[in-house]
Amino acid sequence: MMSDMQTSPIIENPPLPDEDDCWTAVVERDADAAGEFFYAVLTTGVYCRPGCPARLPLRENVRFHATCADAEEAGFRPCRRCKPDEPSPAEKRSQLVEAACRLIEFSENPPSLEELARNADMSPYHFHRVFKSVTGCTPKAYASAHQSGRMRESLRDSGTITEAIYDAGFNSPSRFYAKAPETLGMSPANFQGGGKGEKIRFAVADCSLGAILIAATEKGVCAILLGDRPESLVDDLENRFPSAKLVAGDPEFEALASRAIGQVETPANAVDLPLDIRGTAFQQKVWNAIRKIPPGKTESYGQIANRIGAAGAARAVAGACAANPLAVAVPCHRVVRNDGSLSGYRWGIERKRTLLKREANP
Repeated sequence: MMSDMQTSPIIENPPLPDEDDCWTAVVERDADAAGEFFYAVLTTGVYCRPGCPARLPLRENVRFHATCADAEEAGFRPCRRCKPDEPSPAEKRSQLVEAACRLIEFSENPPSLEELARNADMSPYHFHRVFKSVTGCTPKAYASAHQSGRMRESLRDSGTITEAIYDAGFNSPSRFYAKAPETLGMSPANFQGGGKGEKIRFAVADCSLGAILIAATEKGVCAILLGDRPESLVDDLENRFPSAKLVAGDPEFEALASRAIGQVETPANAVDLPLDIRGTAFQQKVWNAIRKIPPGKTESYGQIANRIGAAGAARAVAGACAANPLAVAVPCHRVVRNDGSLSGYRWGIERKRTLLKREANP
């Protein structure tokens, strides 16, 4: 019999960003930095959010804290203007939008804009604007992306495609088949069969980072995998496309593979590779944002989340990075923690460090 007493998990405070960056956010009254830190003023005894409209204090009178609790433990009280101990307007909007997302996800049929707005106690027009500002997409697009995810899951789990159509919430087969090529990158039958009938060319080679595998469909490069053993990379590719026809690359493909390897060796030099990027709508938004980070530069998971309109989704961004099958072509090695330190990397932390060093010293 389980005991009613449970041990509470130890929750570590979030890391405090670099103080120079914190001060810059205070000076610029950067509301987007709200939640990342709080600043306290010695001469007034209050602590505020970065975007507080109060008069700018002198730098020598400012102290930074990771949480409200830290600031209050140090003897400061919350500012009456920005009310840092209460949810910010942005946080309140995010909570309303999160509730709307859950409603979309758990509804058998996508709820209408009017229904979502009524649930959030807003007008449809205002709700539409708020939802898009928080998520980066419209409620209709979010519902469509969620339905696409259900499409993938139902095709894997259902016995027949007909069952999958209705399990995914599509009212008619025609809508399902019309959406399939864009969502799946292939026909539903091929997807359900693990890429059955699809031809994927691949090549395995050695590079300065170890073993590398490059694979491509007719559309473009679908995988650039790094590792220690060539056999494990081939196993990874086979697991991704268990029923596809994997064939050794011809001379034309070898040229494409050489270009991909060249980008790994000199990541600062962008190579225009045709890509077949497959992932959820959220993953693709993250990967597209990451591809815009210039060589030699880095951004944090939180910055990427803010850039795609998904503030607070840093953990989900990290998950999308971990799912990236295109090493260097989608440069997840340029994404770091808020404090600039290196976090986990699908291909190994040492490879991440090496790639960043190469870009810093091309």
